Amino acid sequence: MSHLFRLRSVAAGLALTAMLSGTALAQTPPPAATPPAEPAKPEPDWTFTGNVGLYSQYVFRGVSQTNEKPALQGGFDLGHKSGFYVGTWASNISWISDAVPTASASLEWDLYGGYKGTFAEDWGYDLGVLYYWYPGQYPSGYSPKPNTTELYGALSWKWVSLKYSWSANNQTFGIPDSRGSSYLDLTASYDVIDKINEAFGKLTVFGHVGHQWYTGNTGSNSNSALNYTDWKGGVSTELYGVTLGIYVSDTNANQALYTNPYGKKLADTQFVGFIQKTF
Repeated sequence: MSHLFRLRSVAAGLALTAMLSGTALAQTPPPAATPPAEPAKPEPDWTFTGNVGLYSQYVFRGVSQTNEKPALQGGFDLGHKSGFYVGTWASNISWISDAVPTASASLEWDLYGGYKGTFAEDWGYDLGVLYYWYPGQYPSGYSPKPNTTELYGALSWKWVSLKYSWSANNQTFGIPDSRGSSYLDLTASYDVIDKINEAFGKLTVFGHVGHQWYTGNTGSNSNSALNYTDWKGGVSTELYGVTLGIYVSDTNANQALYTNPYGKKLADTQFVGFIQKTF
């Protein structure tokens, strides 16, 4: 084989290799460009949330407000990113008309507002005012009305919170001469499981202990006889975005003072089941 033929063969081979390489490169698409990350959406100035729930009974600070009968409850909250908020919440009740049949007041309507924020790591605080309003028809001479204004402050750490409420008017839940009555509330809520399965969401256990103080005197009797400690414990979970739960509560109250005309011991052991939706 001549030297010239060898050169031509090598040249032909190189040309073929280049052609095949070019074909392979042409058939291999270039890597897709990574789309630019979307900028984070700015935090909205205002947030609006609501909730509605059906409870087997309404228990407030260990005392049944509905004669151990079901309650429909719900509310709305409007909050600003600065920490200021206002809200309202309502529930049916029966304790007023149970005690005074000529009274027609079957609603508790709460109005509140305040400021909350965080500091350090995992710490939070909440300061505000809450007005308990019991609209309705009251018989002539019914006094004092149960409408109550409380100032409150709370401190929280992760899943534990401590809240103190102080009554600013002289008719705390209808108790005469009771300005300065107060309630101390220690609450814990802990998510044991983040997600159970595709249907059930997180599993939460919660507990609470509180103490109610009443100041002043009613006639010749001290309102302090109404003082008591209450506690509760329960569990809840989520089913397709709806919260289901159950809890038990009890108090060490003087049962004779918290028994209604129907013979129900309203501050005795109470069991509550509920279903709630937040939106």
